[in-house]
Formats: sequence, structure tokens, C-alpha cells
Amino acid sequence: MFEGILPAIITPFYRDSRASLDIEGLQSNIESLLQRGVHGIVPCGSTGESATLTFEEHEQVIGKAVEVVDGRVPVLAGTGSNNTEEAVRLTRSAKDAGADGALIISPYYNKPNRSGLIKHFTKLADLDIPIVLYNVPGRTGQNLQPDLVAELARHPNIVGIKEASGDITQISRIIEETRDEEFSVISGDDAMTLPVLAVGGAGVISVAANVDPGRMVGMYEAFRAGDLARAQVLHYELAPLMRAMFIDTNPIPVKKAVELLGMAAGPVRLPLDELDEAKTEQLRKVLVNHG
Repeated sequence: MFEGILPAIITPFYRDSRASLDIEGLQSNIESLLQRGVHGIVPCGSTGESATLTFEEHEQVIGKAVEVVDGRVPVLAGTGSNNTEEAVRLTRSAKDAGADGALIISPYYNKPNRSGLIKHFTKLADLDIPIVLYNVPGRTGQNLQPDLVAELARHPNIVGIKEASGDITQISRIIEETRDEEFSVISGDDAMTLPVLAVGGAGVISVAANVDPGRMVGMYEAFRAGDLARAQVLHYELAPLMRAMFIDTNPIPVKKAVELLGMAAGPVRLPLDELDEAKTEQLRKVLVNHG
């Protein structure tokens, strides 16, 4: 169900005193991505600043994404939390809105034990919506081990994982241990997309696709067509842009890049702060060179 290039979309805000939600801009951005051939839309992830959205805003963004997409590609809604009951509320709301699945980050800060992780993810999967786990140790302080992922993958509603550990050996092991399940392993790092595809991964939940969806889609489709040489060319063309998306904390650089390209973006919300002048100029040069 979830494969290919799935942009983790930014959440655009107005430059007003409250950095209020720009719903019209959100709609425009999603439509632009769809016109460039992306294979899915992921609202309210880390790139979408989910941590600073209210419940009402969170639900509004997901509802608008589902409405705009209108069944053309899957919508995988970020609904995770380190509070299980909050995650239940957000996941149930996403299901009611018509989202095709829920992206569930492993609980951050709490550092739950193994049995707690299993009960947390199982409770969400029991809501009867496809669940994609999200492993990003750099943000959560805890790594989902391959054997744990394999155990969770046996639940019929746990259908994949966004893997952002940066460890290709671990990613390969997860793919190996879930081959008998209906389970997709999706890269959580743009730069790892081609290596993850090469070991049997399904695609990427992408930051860079907010900026250059066409080339990201081209790389994926070249690989799937067996044209590895073309996929490699596009990988290296995209590499400077991929690196530029992390010259500061995500989503600070991607939001500035989208704004520089004339799309809806606006500020990041505190406690994040905007890109400084030196890094903005660095980013501008990357975009110019990228074409």
C-alpha cells in the first residue's frame, strides 16, 4: 500500500503573531506534489511540525490532506505520541477523516520497555487502520530492534516501518525477518533511498521531495524499471539537495527552501527558529546549482 516517493509535507503557516495555519497554502502545496507524480502524502510528521500543532490543527491538516488528495494516492497520517491515549485520539481521528494509514513514531522521552512498546503499537493497530511504525532513534532516544519489528509485523494491521536509524545492516535485517509478512520497509532518510531500495525496501518518506519531487520520483521509477545507471545519476544529482535539507534541524531548511521557491511555507514555530542568514545563502546556492 505504501511505496515509492511519499513526501513528508511541511505545514505552512502565515507570518502573523500566532504563526497560524495556512490551509490554502497547504492545499496548493499538496496539489503541486500530486501533479509531479508522488506516490503518497504524509501530513503531520516531524517535517510537518506535528509537535507544535494543537489537536484541532492536527485534525484539520489531515482532513484537508485527505480532501485534496481525493483518493489519487494514499494518505499516511502522522498520529504518534509518547502518550498512548493521545496517539489513540489522533489515530482514530485520522481513520474517521479517511486517511489510508497512520504513521506512528516510537514513544519519545519515556523510553518504554519492550512489553510497553508492544502494547502501545498493538493498541493502535487494534483501531483497525493500517499502521506504519516510525523508528528514528536520533529523535526518540530508543532504537526499534529488528526482532521487535518482526514480532510487531505479525499483527495484520501493522503493515510497514519508516526506518530512519541510518543503519543499512539493521534495515536489511528487518527486511530479511519480515519477508513472510505483508510488510514494507520504507527509508526515512533521503540519502538512503537508493541503498534501501537495493536491499528490498519499498521507497522513502521524503523531506527532499518537498523541493524536487520530480527527480525523486524519477530515481525511484528508474530503479523499479531496472535502470540502475539512471537511478544512480539521479541519486548523485539529488545528493547536494538532500544534504542541504539537514544543514539545520529538520524542517527548518526545507521550509526555507520551499519558501524560496515561491510556495507556501512561512515560519517554523518555536522552539524551532528560522534559518540564519549564512545558512540561507548556503541553501540558496544549492537551489540555484540544483536548477
